[in-house]
Amino acid sequence: MPQIVASLEQKVDRLVNLVLELKDAKGNTPDEWMDVEGLMAYHPDKPARKTIYDWVTLRRVPYHKDGKRLRFLRSEIDAWLAGGYHKTEDEMQEAAVDYVNSKRGGLRYDQ
Repeated sequence: MPQIVASLEQKVDRLVNLVLELKDAKGNTPDEWMDVEGLMAYHPDKPARKTIYDWVTLRRVPYHKDGKRLRFLRSEIDAWLAGGYHKTEDEMQEAAVDYVNSKRGGLRYDQ
């Protein structure tokens, strides 16, 4: 029985080391540049080419321009996608109350 436990401990240690190596490898990978086709494939909704060009025109998506070519940085796209959260009505109401209460002397209309 002690031999089995020792063997399991070694295997667990190896697994932990592998997981840590994978985390390091993921965290140290350079950011990836994508073109329009890359963004079409990467975006979860798989938008059409025209949709992406509309987003660029409206400045809704982070982009870089290299002459005529559009480039997208994966980390910026990830941040943009993560930022799409919309507050609930209760959260917006609470934020509005906090904003009004934070004004010293309340709102002024004498301007």
